[in-house]
Amino acid sequence: MGNHATRTATLAATRTATIVGLALALAASVAVAVAIGPADLAPGEVARSIAHHLGLGGALGFEPLTPLRDAMVWELRLPRVLTAGAVGAGLAISGAVMQSLTRNPLADPYLLGLSSGASLGAVSVLVLGMGVLLPVAAFVGAVAALAAALGLAGALGKLTPTRTILAGLAVSQLAAALTSFIIFWSADGDSYREVLSWLMGSVGAATWQSVAIAGGGVLLLGVPLALAANVLDAFTFGDDSARALGFNATRWRWGLLLVVALLTGAMVSVSGSIGFVGLIIPHLVRMVSGTGHALVLPISALVGATFLIWADTLARTIFEPRELPVGIVTALIGAPVFAFVLWKSRGAGI
Repeated sequence: MGNHATRTATLAATRTATIVGLALALAASVAVAVAIGPADLAPGEVARSIAHHLGLGGALGFEPLTPLRDAMVWELRLPRVLTAGAVGAGLAISGAVMQSLTRNPLADPYLLGLSSGASLGAVSVLVLGMGVLLPVAAFVGAVAALAAALGLAGALGKLTPTRTILAGLAVSQLAAALTSFIIFWSADGDSYREVLSWLMGSVGAATWQSVAIAGGGVLLLGVPLALAANVLDAFTFGDDSARALGFNATRWRWGLLLVVALLTGAMVSVSGSIGFVGLIIPHLVRMVSGTGHALVLPISALVGATFLIWADTLARTIFEPRELPVGIVTALIGAPVFAFVLWKSRGAGI
């Protein structure tokens, strides 16, 4: 009994240390990534700017930066880095939950047509010259795609994971076709470049409003998903196992799917469609931490945030002064990493 208690305490301490360590690595990544750019800044300057804007500069004895360098930190780089971190966390959480609910290791946050629906909404307002409405239009498009997928799956009979996935694929293809038609018919010049950048996934236009949308989505939707870890563990072995543990499998599945859809819609609305983050990060985390969602979800969020921050830093600096959409970088990194994950899992029936 004593050995079991000791092992439990040691495991809990290890998990806490892991999460704290990853959180510190994320904070350090934010400071260093903000400092990197055409005009290099020191991490200390980043800290000084943030402290002064939070009203802590005087208490900490920090000298203010020049207006130009302060604007570089507070108005340009910090919102972009924070948005990338929030989007990475949100997509990683959504991917982990989607894989659990559908019992499909290849599932990602865009499985039910959410990305294609968001793209349709975003492109529609971009070609109309109403870019200020882009986050709203993308979010509405993602939710509409979810509603269409669930409606189609329900019209075909009993809602099952397989039927829902197939309905999502149908909705995704339809939305993608409509998006292509709008681009072909209406987009030209600057609007075409803006549409193309958004479709490839980018946080280059991030503002503090983007931080509020993505960060608020993670806090209001991602945290409740993480708190439902025991429910997701129950789904690991199917609906019957979940019911045996006292959960209403149907109600929980569709409730969690709705929350994932809203979270994904919020992320896509500020970043476009950034691939592979929600697919590969949960896989990599499970390879190291096991399958318990109480650990998988927070670690996926922290790793996803750190990964996307550095992917975006690479995207905006590797071909300076030109920038790549971060979706290109995540695809170039994610494709071979996912191939490696598949190779490692070849004996697990994937």
